[in-house]
Amino acid sequence: MARRMFHAFTQLVADASGWAYLILFLFAFLDALVPIVPSETAVITAGVVAASGDLSLGLIIPAAAAGAFLGDNTAYLIGRRFGGRLTDRFFSGEKATERMAWAEVQLSERGGELIVVARFIPGGRTAVALSAGTLGYPWRRFVVFDLAATLIWASYAALLGYYGGRTFESFWGLVLALTTAFAIAGGIELVRWLQRRRKRRS
Repeated sequence: MARRMFHAFTQLVADASGWAYLILFLFAFLDALVPIVPSETAVITAGVVAASGDLSLGLIIPAAAAGAFLGDNTAYLIGRRFGGRLTDRFFSGEKATERMAWAEVQLSERGGELIVVARFIPGGRTAVALSAGTLGYPWRRFVVFDLAATLIWASYAALLGYYGGRTFESFWGLVLALTTAFAIAGGIELVRWLQRRRKRRS
């Protein structure tokens, strides 16, 4: 079933490759605002498709990076404009509240480093961008770090899919690339958890 779905998706992309870049842009944009949108999966899949020559890697990366950059900055401006009211309404769950609190503390301590790292954490990127706006983190500084973060993120996801697709049959290349991406995100989350635990003990 999964293999058939993947081949159906790649065929759709191949038949309408011009739209694929717009779809990637929209996914990356929306993911910065609505964390459930699977932008990273879409970019990795596009990279796998590019390995077979149906898409251009040179267009996938800027399309995904541009969408992510505009999405992050939209989240920043929303945080700047509406601040705590928005986070109280849409980030009131236990996990979301924990992420927002973590983002606020880390942003005040690490700033630019956090903006880059958070782009690789689903949900974390939204929390950091909103927190940056809410706390009045300088927008010019945010733009510089976020530009670097989105370019690195888009390149990483696209190349992960591309080389996974070239190394293995496309479907298994996608599986490998997604597993690697989840392992990296999970590793970052584990480091965060260990840091919080260490602070609680000290």
